[in-house]
Amino acid sequence: MQDRYDAMTREMLDRYGVRVRKWRKDMTGLAWEVCYANGETRRLIEAPRPRGPVSAAIFLHEIGHHAIGFHRYRPRCLEEYHAWAFSLAQMESLGLNVTDRVRHRVHDSLHYAVMKARRRGLHALPAELLPYAEPRPKTPRFAPTSAGGPRRGTTPRKSPSRPGGR
Repeated sequence: MQDRYDAMTREMLDRYGVRVRKWRKDMTGLAWEVCYANGETRRLIEAPRPRGPVSAAIFLHEIGHHAIGFHRYRPRCLEEYHAWAFSLAQMESLGLNVTDRVRHRVHDSLHYAVMKARRRGLHALPAELLPYAEPRPKTPRFAPTSAGGPRRGTTPRKSPSRPGGR
């Protein structure tokens, strides 16, 4: 599988003329371009190296900013929406697994972008972003085991013994 991620990475960087400034260790990314006085433009990203579905989605999201073009969509949260749409479309077309964790990451990212835009004064939310106006419902990380046993990841508590047998 890693060979597929590596091939996808090389192909996307070449296709969109993007250079990786830094491979990030965390699951965050950044895309920008530098325009020089002589007319030359450098396209740069920082992203995690694709090693799984979430890191691949983040990498493709940053490539998506270059693919769709900066400042093409207003407000900024709509540009984020289109960069994520690019990422998911590329993953599906390349046969990469779009997991629930990827979908949750997309939703959380877009919800954050919508809330940030609202804090900065956005009044009319584009229709594409309406599903992201509310946070996604939180799902418990660990469900209780059957027969009411302790939840996974917890240690059972002992009740303190009382002196005198009470």
